[in-house]
Amino acid sequence: MSVTVSSAPSRAASVDARSWPDVARLPRTSRLRTAAAERLVLRAFGRLPLRVRPAGGEPIGLGGPLLEVHNPQAFFRRIGASGLIGFGESYMAGEWEARDLVGVLAVLAEHPATLVPEPLRRLRGAWAPTRPAGHRSTSDGPRAGIGHPYDLSNELFALFLDETLSYSSALFRGFPAEQNLLPAAQHRKIDRLLDLAQVGSGTQLLEIGTGWGELAIRAAQRGARVLTVTLSSEQHAVARRRVHEAGLADRVTVLLRDYRKVLGRYDAIVSVETIEAVGEELWPEYFRMLDRLLAPGGRIALQSITTPQERLPASRTNYTWIQKYIFPGGLLPSTEAIEQVVTGCTGLRVAERYGFGPHYAETLRLWRERFAHRAAAVGALGFDETFRRMWTFYLAYSEAGFRSGRLDVQQLLLTKEETV
Repeated sequence: MSVTVSSAPSRAASVDARSWPDVARLPRTSRLRTAAAERLVLRAFGRLPLRVRPAGGEPIGLGGPLLEVHNPQAFFRRIGASGLIGFGESYMAGEWEARDLVGVLAVLAEHPATLVPEPLRRLRGAWAPTRPAGHRSTSDGPRAGIGHPYDLSNELFALFLDETLSYSSALFRGFPAEQNLLPAAQHRKIDRLLDLAQVGSGTQLLEIGTGWGELAIRAAQRGARVLTVTLSSEQHAVARRRVHEAGLADRVTVLLRDYRKVLGRYDAIVSVETIEAVGEELWPEYFRMLDRLLAPGGRIALQSITTPQERLPASRTNYTWIQKYIFPGGLLPSTEAIEQVVTGCTGLRVAERYGFGPHYAETLRLWRERFAHRAAAVGALGFDETFRRMWTFYLAYSEAGFRSGRLDVQQLLLTKEETV
């Protein structure tokens, strides 16, 4: 069953109610709350460097990228009911559009104080959605949160990733980058991590979070022996095939296994953008596990998306659009939080730190452009228009976070303190 949720027929999105119940149906909320949301949002937009044009009305704002609201009634009702989650769901439903979607989202990311007035920020607990208990990681099983986004379809990711199948930030020589430079930039990122961990001939390397196998292959080509573990069955199958095709099956073991069940000691450990899905509750366990698995004199190289320390308290309880639709159990750490947990719970220390957030924005731009270019192929895989709008919003939302400086990505070197 599908329903039309927009009052503007030429703009309407047909939404499958079974697949997207909260997009297909407008939320229940009072007229008072909807009216209050409209007043607050329009007042905020009027103070921002963008233009907002409700259907049949004149643009408001201080100039900049244009946000066109095709169905104002539904748009404000969703925001009144669930804030920024409703804002994202309204885009999925086709109720608003922006030619420069990243530009609009970057403006919003850069002006959070304008969007949410101080009195409402103090009362956030009364109106902001909170994370469902089922979306919190537990010691029994964070698998759903970690594996969920990667088990969609190998074919889907292959449509917008480059030939290395690397689903993490690349490291470019300069901007703007072109599509054909992305594979080299991904290898540059991988090589920097392997260099940090001093991976070379004879290194016993553990990789937590296999992806589709490119880092393990690259390490084995240096002469390392690699154990790499993943919780994604989709990625496991492809990574094993790629390792075999590279002629490295004798050097790389790919296991479908929880990282906490790994045994042994390793000269080096590498993990790329995995801690974000672990969940704050399990950060101490995660780093204690790294400490236990690292051989004396070994080195750990991590890559992590990070958030500013001042945003972490709100992130602990807030329930966001990204958590609802993309990463159910995720929480971005701050670099300060990582250092506090590492120092307080382990014998490890953060020895080096390198931030390159603008490179992630550029990586996301290339993914987003390729995804848009291959929209027909995405549809041919069985992903409907609502999914395609969701994924477009996700890539743009993430890119805007890095372009605005609200997000960063870090490579960190962890070493173990020598004991006397």
